[in-house]
Amino acid sequence: MRVAANKKVSEWHHARTLPALADKLNIPNLCELTHHFLFGQCHPDDPRDAFKIPLAECPQFDGRITVYNSACSRFYALSDLSGISGMQTEIIQSMPLWRKKGSRHDCVFITTNPDAAGLHAFDIVRVLSFFSFTNRNRKYFPCAVIRWFDKLGDSADKKTGMWMVWPSFLPNHSSNHAVIHMDSIYCAAHLIPVYGAASISSHIKPHNCYDSFHTFYVNKYVDHHSFELAS
Repeated sequence: MRVAANKKVSEWHHARTLPALADKLNIPNLCELTHHFLFGQCHPDDPRDAFKIPLAECPQFDGRITVYNSACSRFYALSDLSGISGMQTEIIQSMPLWRKKGSRHDCVFITTNPDAAGLHAFDIVRVLSFFSFTNRNRKYFPCAVIRWFDKLGDSADKKTGMWMVWPSFLPNHSSNHAVIHMDSIYCAAHLIPVYGAASISSHIKPHNCYDSFHTFYVNKYVDHHSFELAS
């Protein structure tokens, strides 16, 4: 699987530094999250959680960044008898304005436990921005700013056969964000809100749907790739 930033639709007038991107996304600790990310990238064999390492031990970065509106994911289902010949390509969007009707920030599967099976091998996150930078050692890092979703329980809902997730929060009740390498993204994920019995407000649109509901189903019926990943 390969994920690459799509330069053709990048908006070059976007933020050029981490503090500027932090302001646009309203994530004040984005710089710190990036430094924790760099620790994990520079010390892949360290058993500690990179996001719990003291900032004084983390590599620092204060240079220029490039922000992208989308990324191209190339992947295939592990059960596909065609192997890599059955490779699929899709565009994952994360942009402030989609078709002049509001922002669009897609959800994706990211690999967090490759030795597990089904959705135990993946987590669901929402991509808030794609960006890249080159550090002082001239190493290139394609990244994504994400918001975590937590799984409800250890298995799928018995009535629907679909896993349920909800947005993750930190102990101080702030949103749980992170910076990840784009190579950890597998493919797009489709979430269905748990609507409940109340009528749906006409003010709920695709661009604010993820902010309007508390719980979501991970739709494994959208295609055979999702069915394999989210079963």
